[in-house]
This record gives sequence, structure tokens and C-alpha cells, in this order.
Amino acid sequence: MSACSFSAKGISVGVDLSVGAIADLIIDHDGKVVRPLHRAPWIKEPPDSLPPDISPGLSRLSGDFLCAPFGTSDIEPAPGHGWTANAPWTIVSSAAIAGGWLVRLRLSRPVMGATVDKVLTVRDDHPFLYQQHDFVGGEGEISVAHHPMTRMADGGRLSFSPKRFAETPANPLEPDAARGRYLFAYPAHTEDLTRLPARNGGTVDLTHYRAGDRREDFVALVEAEHGGPGWTALARTAEDDLVLVLKNPAELPVTMLWISNGGRDYAPWNGRHIGVLGIEDGRAVAGHAASAGDNALKRQGVPTTFRLHPDRTVSFRHVLGARGLGNGATPPLRVSTEPSRLVMHFADGKEIATPFDGTFLV
Repeated sequence: MSACSFSAKGISVGVDLSVGAIADLIIDHDGKVVRPLHRAPWIKEPPDSLPPDISPGLSRLSGDFLCAPFGTSDIEPAPGHGWTANAPWTIVSSAAIAGGWLVRLRLSRPVMGATVDKVLTVRDDHPFLYQQHDFVGGEGEISVAHHPMTRMADGGRLSFSPKRFAETPANPLEPDAARGRYLFAYPAHTEDLTRLPARNGGTVDLTHYRAGDRREDFVALVEAEHGGPGWTALARTAEDDLVLVLKNPAELPVTMLWISNGGRDYAPWNGRHIGVLGIEDGRAVAGHAASAGDNALKRQGVPTTFRLHPDRTVSFRHVLGARGLGNGATPPLRVSTEPSRLVMHFADGKEIATPFDGTFLV
């Protein structure tokens, strides 16, 4: 079996079991069907048209998947983003629960000696997919990150839970002008998310995804102390909807933004991976060894790995959802959670509430 699907009232999920990717998420919100997840344009192309050394995860690039480690696998041999993003998963259980459905999947091979489970839950009338990952046993340090990707036909606007700062790594994703292009300065640091230093002087506003900026960029946002869930909200302009990504900041203290807008000119990208935004909540810097060793985030008090132990289970949670917006493509200023609902607070004083399991991320 290479696919798994399940649903609850108003929401359905499709999983690509060959690499463990949440390949599709369909939400019916007040009669508007929202599909927030992206699929790479080459997925339906013949395998022999792709580069011969392409990793399974890249050849099947879609939706959301777990990276463990995040980036280069340079401690335990594996493709980029680890076996969690490149090896098959199997169904352990799939069954109805009170008011919803729960699926448990298991990775076909260990990571740092740990058994890895993915627990997916949907609930009636909740426009959210609730995810938990369990690393059972194992030994050593592992970096992790979710990798949800969405696509915009004409850009969008972003808002975030409070952040301490944003910074780019030492080197750009595409330093060779013959292969691609980028917009941010590398390295760069800012405490104002609307003023990240740009490559050619000036600044870039991280709260505005401009469709015309052809580039490949990456920036990490570090959560501030604020006592609530971490969240990212993306109001997609042409789609007139809102994508929401939530986390527990104690588990996943970093939100990494991957802007992929026609910035790579080589196969399989070929300048056609356009309007894509990765909202990658994690406990990591790029690269397993870099995350486990000394790094800039760790020196600023930000954990970049989990420590595995043969007698313990390490778990972390994540929520991905969407809904129709009808609010002029403006994201909320603030998001708050209650036991049974999530409330979005907008600049014009409007509040929008939606069913939500407020206990999941606590």
C-alpha cells in the first residue's frame, strides 16, 4: 500500500506512505473547499525524467513531512532530511474515535536507534490536522522539523506569534548565479520582522510574500516568551483563505521560512517551483552535526536537538489547518486558544472563532 486516506466531518487527509508525506489536506469550511498543501510539479512526471541521484523525498515532494534530522544527514547516513522524509511508513492502526478518526503510522527503519511513530488525528468540524511524533528509545541527539508547504498564485500576507529575532544562515541556498538567485542577505539578523537585511542593500518584509520576487531564500524565526502556542498565519491573496500552523514553542522553538519562488534553474526545479512557502517548525539548525554541536542558536539559549534515550519516548506535537477567510487577505494580529476553540483577533476589531482542541499543544 502506497497511500492512506482518512476523514472526519469537514476534513479529509491523504498520506503518501512511500515517504510519509501528508500529501493532501481538504477542508470544507462553510461550503468553501480549501486545499492548503503544495505538490511539486514533477511528481506526476516519469521517474526517468528526474535526475538519477534524486532522493525519494525530493522526487515525492509534497504537503508536510517530518525531517529527522533537518537538512544534511551527516551523523547517521541517510538522504537529506533523514529517513523520516525518504523511507516508507506502514499503518499500525486506523480507526474511528469519539467525534473523529485516529491513524498511527510507523517508519520502516530506525532513526538513531529509535522507532518513529506518526500519530494523526482529525475531528468533526475542526479545520485542523493534529500531529504527534513519537521517538521510542534510541540514543544520541536528533534535530527535527515539520515541513508543511503551501502555494500561492499571487502571494500573500503573514503574521506570527511573538518572535525574539529572525536570522539567516551564513550562506544562501543558491550562491551560484548560474544555478539560481536569492534576495536576503547572508548572514543577517533582525528583531523587526518587517526589516530583514537584503542582499543588495535595503530590507525585506517577512510578513509579505511578493509573487514577483523570483528567488530561493531561507530564514529562521525564534519564538519569544509569551505563554501561548506558537503560530504562523498566512492569508493567501488569490485563494482568499487562511493557512494556520501551530506548535508548542517549548518543543519546537524555531519557525523556519523557506521561500521557493522560481529561484532554482536546474532539474527538477527548472524555474517552475513558484509561489511556494515552507513554514517549518522545528528544533534544529540546518544539518544534523550542526544542530548537535555548537551553533549560533544554541549560544542564544535555543535548543536545537532532542536527546534520545533507550528507556524513554520523546514526543512533540504540531497542528496544520486552513479555512476560508473573506477578510481582504489580511491575517490576524493575534491568535488565542481556549479548551474547545481557537480565536483569531484582527486589526479591525473583528474576531473569528473556530473549533479547536485547545488541550493538544499544552
